[in-house]
Amino acid sequence: MATKVKLRHKIISKGRKSLYLDFYPPVPHPETGEPTRRQFLGLYLFMDKAELSKEIKLKESKGEDAQSLKKQRSEIKTLTPIDKEHNIETLKIAESIRQKQENYLNKPEIYNEYEKEQLKKRELGEKNFVEYFEALANNRKASNHDNWVSALNYLVSFTEGSLKFADLNEKVLEDFKVFLLTTKSKRSNKTTLSQNSAVSYFNKIKAALKQAYKDEILQFDLNSKIEPIKAVETRREYLTLDELNKLAKAPCNNILLKRAALFSALTGLRFSDIQKMTWRELEHINGQGYFLNYNQKKTKSVEVLPISSQAYGFTEGSENPKHMPQNNKVFDGLKYSAYHNKHLFQWIGAAGITKDITFHCFRHTFATLQLFNGTDIFTVSKMLGHKDLKTTQVYAKIVDDAKRKAADTIKLDL
Repeated sequence: MATKVKLRHKIISKGRKSLYLDFYPPVPHPETGEPTRRQFLGLYLFMDKAELSKEIKLKESKGEDAQSLKKQRSEIKTLTPIDKEHNIETLKIAESIRQKQENYLNKPEIYNEYEKEQLKKRELGEKNFVEYFEALANNRKASNHDNWVSALNYLVSFTEGSLKFADLNEKVLEDFKVFLLTTKSKRSNKTTLSQNSAVSYFNKIKAALKQAYKDEILQFDLNSKIEPIKAVETRREYLTLDELNKLAKAPCNNILLKRAALFSALTGLRFSDIQKMTWRELEHINGQGYFLNYNQKKTKSVEVLPISSQAYGFTEGSENPKHMPQNNKVFDGLKYSAYHNKHLFQWIGAAGITKDITFHCFRHTFATLQLFNGTDIFTVSKMLGHKDLKTTQVYAKIVDDAKRKAADTIKLDL
């Protein structure tokens, strides 16, 4: 049904008529969204006494009170040529507004296909890229969601929360690159955001641009024109087998932390998966050994991981995990904080190890030692729960470098 737009007036003070648009059926109010019939234009016409008399008679014929209009008779002046010219020009403006509004509200019926396409492009260009990015972030899961939210926080800081799609261009995105590489970290306002974090966050922006192109909000593939930020190689610290044995024998003020760390070194599990692990996830199969059936907290993928009897021993459970309280946590009370890290650092020091070791390094240790001992990279990748073999190849490079150094240690005294 087409919307009809009429130009109407309302008599106000000093013999003036305020002009407004009358919509039928009602249209959403531009600010509140509530249905409305009226839109005042902020334009007015001057009336003469004859017009005012007609308005008074019209009201009285309808049985309405016309006293307020009668009081204005003394305020009515004879229209000057300037007043008349004002009325003519104002009516032209008001009619032009009325026509545009009617065209806009009925564009499917009035505009041709080209005009409709241009209108659609303009409307899409007015959309807020930051809000679009936030919607994409909310649809992500697990740690990927957290990464998107972090990227969103930096995008909001850069744009102050508003960036129209129409204003998205290569320069804006290049400026955002510079912003990421120079801004302070939101976790520690004393240090600059790391380059690899900047890489990750900017890649989320590129993914959003790619999706916007698929959704036909962007009219061209802007993502393909923008180069990503180059990642820098990071050192993945790990323990040698000799160092791991020293740790196993060294005293630790937090026995629970020690058991969990050695469990991680023998299974490759992340801290988050060890912390949430319940006895229900563990099982023992005669002739095959122990298995862990769990959902990775980071990726939400379902994994079945065989674990050694020695690794299971660090749980301090009964021989068959089914005999343990199934809903209880295996490492109940395990926590990760600056305070608990203190115990980790003291333990590392007690073993005579000078490397900068965090809990996650025990996962690196598992992967590196597996490759050192001949386990193929595909198997190691599956045991770590990696979705992409490229992630595991970082450990293979570590092993290759270590083998190179080992080969160079044997020299003949010629």
